[in-house]
Amino acid sequence: MQNIQPVDAFEQIKLLADVHRMAILRRLMASPATLTQLARSLHQSPAWVRHHMLKLQAAGLVEMIEIRRTGKVTEKYYQSKAGAFLLQQLILPKTKKPPLIFSGSHDLALESAARHLEKHFHLLNFPVGSLDGLVNLRQGLCQISGAHILDDDGGYNASTVRHLFPDRAVELVTLAYRTQGLMVHAGNPKSIQKIKDIARQEVRFVNRNPGSGTRLWFDAELKRLKMDTKQIKGYDQIAKTHSESASLVETGQADVTLGLQAAAHQHHLDFIPLFEERYDLVLPRENEEFVSPLLDFLQTAAFRNELNSLTGYNPAHSGEQILL
Repeated sequence: MQNIQPVDAFEQIKLLADVHRMAILRRLMASPATLTQLARSLHQSPAWVRHHMLKLQAAGLVEMIEIRRTGKVTEKYYQSKAGAFLLQQLILPKTKKPPLIFSGSHDLALESAARHLEKHFHLLNFPVGSLDGLVNLRQGLCQISGAHILDDDGGYNASTVRHLFPDRAVELVTLAYRTQGLMVHAGNPKSIQKIKDIARQEVRFVNRNPGSGTRLWFDAELKRLKMDTKQIKGYDQIAKTHSESASLVETGQADVTLGLQAAAHQHHLDFIPLFEERYDLVLPRENEEFVSPLLDFLQTAAFRNELNSLTGYNPAHSGEQILL
């Protein structure tokens, strides 16, 4: 079984932007070949192939694996260094302020905090949900993430972070506690009060994206209640943020969704509270100094005032570090 090798160096990716070098590399992923064999299959001259092969070798994508001598004939066989390549490169803007990339669960308080931090950073947001955000952090695609994944012991995030970062020093810093529940139309015309009501035939639901902390909680709750997802009209309809979910209910495209009380309030929806959760920022220890303006802001009265203006947020533990 051959391995897939990530390619994250810009020079390697630029090299593979050439269609001819990509063709050579794909041919050598399938099986070893000589310059003559490559030239024949690509309808080019051996000298032309050699020119591109030298560049692929210098970039560490191709290697010579065998020399065969038959009489006076010497044949050199080349092969790709991997069975396939995964191209990964984050292209960042060139600005005077350093880019701070966040990837994780959508949060309204973090959006508010971003406005106070623009003097320190060029802020970039990649909202993909709690689990995928931690994976992006693991892969170096962001400097900080945000998560609210319920652990088996009733806590949040710690066991998932330990599992994904067994070999790295990672810290959790609480942003806030948040109230989640059911968001419904003003006046609650369909009398929705609990999770089981979502499965009623006349109720249209909108779900959150797989890997989000909200979706992980919801799927676990359905399993606990022994509810079949096929009973839920709209289970496969996905919204990527709390704001998008609330907007779909507000505009009549759904009757109910699961999300933040603050989002319900902003979109003039009724809200049935179900649980309070802890939302943490997650960062490798080596990034602590770089993101210190954000961590320091969590300790200020200005941030607590921001939280108090958001319905359903509790600032009592904001800025506290969670020991792993």
